[in-house]
Amino acid sequence: MSEVLQGVRAESVEVASSIPESHGPKVALDADAVKAAYKRWASVYDAVFGGVSAFGRRRAVAAVNALPGERVLEVGVGTGLALPHYVPGKRITGIDLSSDMLARARERVRRERLNNVEMLLEMDAEDTRFPDASFDIAVAMFVASVVPHPRRLLKELKRVVRPGGHILFVNHFLAPNGLRGAVERGMARASHSLGWHPDFAMEALLPPEDIRRARIEAVPPAGIFTLVTLKHEQVAAPQPEGA
Repeated sequence: MSEVLQGVRAESVEVASSIPESHGPKVALDADAVKAAYKRWASVYDAVFGGVSAFGRRRAVAAVNALPGERVLEVGVGTGLALPHYVPGKRITGIDLSSDMLARARERVRRERLNNVEMLLEMDAEDTRFPDASFDIAVAMFVASVVPHPRRLLKELKRVVRPGGHILFVNHFLAPNGLRGAVERGMARASHSLGWHPDFAMEALLPPEDIRRARIEAVPPAGIFTLVTLKHEQVAAPQPEGA
């Protein structure tokens, strides 16, 4: 499996190096389209998508639980399906663009007495209101292919996560070739109805330098989802001339 993932990493870096930063899905989504889609899905989201996405969600939470640090930002918390799986020592703040989804998440927190969930807020993941370095970990589950500007999402998560912390994404990424890739590209026309991009490529989210250093893992059993773990490195301050 490690050889396969290295191949995926190398292929992604090669593609990312050869395309402009604006490369992305063919059908754009805006915040209003996302809100409308998830308003439609909110009442049936758990039943329709909960089982399909369970493997990726639990793999991401397990990775978060194993990392150092207590302050966790869950981006795109949705109906709160992941919230019961965090260990009690993690202090969770969840954000989502959909008030309908958040209402169900708050009900889950009350029903299951999840005392480590500190806040659930309606907020744009590309432009949060948190101070710099507010969190030890940020995890975005199935969000990267939903937001209008994935690189802005990445930049914002780097801002709110402390240096030395971690940023995780679990998402479906476009298969570069083969039947699956053709099907995903064909489904792209339905992006507004779905509320996500079936034709979302990893290089639309991560620049080549981040792909090179990220840990990229296919999520069993079918490998439809991928877990990406990126350590947020301290940016060296410029040295004064003559130093």
